[in-house]
Amino acid sequence: MRIRKKKWAAPELAVCPYYIDDANAMKGKWHDAFAVKDRPLYLELGAGKGIFAAQHSLKYPDVNIIAADIKADMLGVARRNIETMFGAVGKTHDNVILLRMNVSLISDAFSEADKVDRIYINFCNPWSREKHKKRRLTHPRQLEQYKAFLSETGEIRFKTDDDGLFEDSVLYFEECGYKIKYITRDLYAEDPEDNLITEHERMFANEGKTIKYLVAGL
Repeated sequence: MRIRKKKWAAPELAVCPYYIDDANAMKGKWHDAFAVKDRPLYLELGAGKGIFAAQHSLKYPDVNIIAADIKADMLGVARRNIETMFGAVGKTHDNVILLRMNVSLISDAFSEADKVDRIYINFCNPWSREKHKKRRLTHPRQLEQYKAFLSETGEIRFKTDDDGLFEDSVLYFEECGYKIKYITRDLYAEDPEDNLITEHERMFANEGKTIKYLVAGL
């Protein structure tokens, strides 16, 4: 997602107690980054404006979630959204961390000791051109990296509106030895109870696009 430069983002993030800029320094210590360490640990890749992370943190206060994005300006917007959404209901947010990270180098930041119980990939860039497909967050080179820190019972939950990305990703998961536990090519036709709607999801659904979704584990 493109975003205009936010001059206020860096100063606000610099004093944000739940923002981490040096992902590699935390390798093997992600559970310790939270006030309550013995909660399940979830990871959202491509956090965007932070709406999903904020909703998740509010709905599941006993789960720690790391919302990662490569763009500091985007994470600045996410911080403001989290503050607004939590403030509206008078709650604090000790179970969310905003992380600036290049996901293609995720092995430098997460290890087996971190044991992530769930990875969310919501409406990532489809990178449709053949020469760019290796940049996909569901590409085999990424799925192999996730194996190193995804717990034995952990899941990857992937959601997209893009048909080509979804069908290719089904093959990627199978190629890498993941087991697809649940799959639908029309999420709203099944209306799962635990679905948290992202800003992209609402926009695409309003445009009449069907939302594709799968859950995969090792």
